[in-house]
Amino acid sequence: MEKVQFQAESKRLLEMMINSIYSQREVFLRELISNSSDAIDKIYYKALTDDSLTFNQEDYYIKVVPDKESRTLKIIDTGIGMTKEELENNLGIIAKSGSLAFKKENELRDGHDIIGQFGVGFYAAFMVADVVTVVSKALNSEQAYKWESEGADGYIIVPADKESVGTEITLKLKENTEDESYDEYLEEYRLKQIIKKYSDFIRYPIKMDVTSSRPKEGTEGDYEQYTEEETINSMVPIWRKNKNELTDEDYSSFYSEKHYGFDKPLKHIHISVDGTIRYNAILFIPEKTPFDFYSKEYEKGLELYSNGVLIMNKCADLLPDYFSFVKGLVDSEDLSLNISREMLQHDRQLKLIAKNITKKIKSELQSLLKNERDKYEKFFEAFGRQLKYGVYSDFGANKDTLQDLLLFYSSKEKKLVTLDEYVSRMPEDQKYIYYASGESVERIDKLPQAELVTEKGYELLYFTDEIDEFAIRMLMTYKEKEFKSVSSGDLGLDPEEETSDNSEQDENKELFVAMKELLEGKVKDVRASKRLKSHPVCLSSDGEITIEMEKILQSMPDNQNIKAEKVLEINVNHEVFQSLKSAHEKDKDKLSLYTNLLYNQALLIEGLPIQDPVEFTNDICKVMV
Repeated sequence: MEKVQFQAESKRLLEMMINSIYSQREVFLRELISNSSDAIDKIYYKALTDDSLTFNQEDYYIKVVPDKESRTLKIIDTGIGMTKEELENNLGIIAKSGSLAFKKENELRDGHDIIGQFGVGFYAAFMVADVVTVVSKALNSEQAYKWESEGADGYIIVPADKESVGTEITLKLKENTEDESYDEYLEEYRLKQIIKKYSDFIRYPIKMDVTSSRPKEGTEGDYEQYTEEETINSMVPIWRKNKNELTDEDYSSFYSEKHYGFDKPLKHIHISVDGTIRYNAILFIPEKTPFDFYSKEYEKGLELYSNGVLIMNKCADLLPDYFSFVKGLVDSEDLSLNISREMLQHDRQLKLIAKNITKKIKSELQSLLKNERDKYEKFFEAFGRQLKYGVYSDFGANKDTLQDLLLFYSSKEKKLVTLDEYVSRMPEDQKYIYYASGESVERIDKLPQAELVTEKGYELLYFTDEIDEFAIRMLMTYKEKEFKSVSSGDLGLDPEEETSDNSEQDENKELFVAMKELLEGKVKDVRASKRLKSHPVCLSSDGEITIEMEKILQSMPDNQNIKAEKVLEINVNHEVFQSLKSAHEKDKDKLSLYTNLLYNQALLIEGLPIQDPVEFTNDICKVMV
């Protein structure tokens, strides 16, 4: 029979299909199995309106048959089959979908949706095959037909022999090359792997003859191989089951089976929505941080299924970055997919699902915080930093979503507290939410700058993560209360004390000016301290950049040498101050020695490096002599 040429547009599309539309060759099997599932669905729909038809689901299946000797792979189904005209229309015109046409004609919308709607998935077969042969016998037809093509050159359609209704696709695999081994698609283990990955939840059995071994009868230690037909796919996805049927163990087992992590999930979230857009989702909050979570290699995203068929392993658009630790999947019949099913159109449905999922995750975390505090603190230990990054990123756009999920160590409670808990305990005369930054709780406990605030009886929040201060700068306020660092220039405390400190500043102005000159380029100013009680010296900062922020910025690879405007504060009530005054009046060299010593001591308290350690040790020796 004469070969029929593809239309010019179809020929170009086929060439694109083979070379670029699909990201991985293995998806050809997903596409062909999905088409087979559609073919069985069509009989199901026919049976709904045709009394002469009965649909017994046990009679319908898909079978995958590899043959290493002939280097062929067959996909056989017991679906509705195709007539000669349907073979011409559905396989002769690329991107014309028989499933889509069938769906429109029958106005299908009963939760048993058809998968394929774009009519190009079949041609993914040419990514792995030189020759594709389709033998099909349509329901209520006497004659079967064979469609065969070697690719872009065209196809033939001829009568064929086939006893049963359905379709049999035979792929004559390409020869192996240096870069590609097509033989892998003849290996049982590889075919099982692909089926489980993409088509595990197809609603009909996907069968394959599988070779196994067993002890040989009448012998010890001898084994024999045998072949047995197995159903490879699970068929019923857990997310479509009623929540009441499932136990925590079922969810944990699913978490392990899907290789979401080696830990156990701290919390699972099962969502079923049947409204403007229909979707099911199972989400997991892990117990532990993945080893690569804070690296560039980590990929966020949920698995995306369309009607039970895996479309994307990591759909990043379904999760905001601040909830990137969430694992799981979404299955929807309503998403608009592009022709390869691998990329989503950025449409309203996807955004709506993502928005709903984000709200649900926040709601579940709030519930965990309220009702299972120990579990939430365990979660926060693993992923709290990510929530803080979420507050900081996008110029604080997500701060309202995340602020009530944050925890910080409390100086009074000696444990993690929420911002709401802190504010609820604030005395009436307290204007600010006070915090102190440092590398650890132990170091912050010893900070001289915190003395005055704690003496007032005010609670302190301890910031020990490098992101904390940056996040708080974006948050700015919580319940109309501003955040105030104990190291900031103005603590906003008792006006009488402020007046007293100002008078000390004025009285000792010449001394402070002299010390400032000695530390030129190192500090912005030298002042009488408003916050020190027992310690002789400390550093504070003016401006937006604090000392802790400077340390973090300096440690970054793109260090731009951003520095805090440091102020050396002197405790005028400490006995050391009398030595400073005496040195200023009588011995300028000693004043220089004391000034450098106090400055370096203040650096050490802050965890900052001393510019010249040798000079510092020599200065200490001079004092000791």
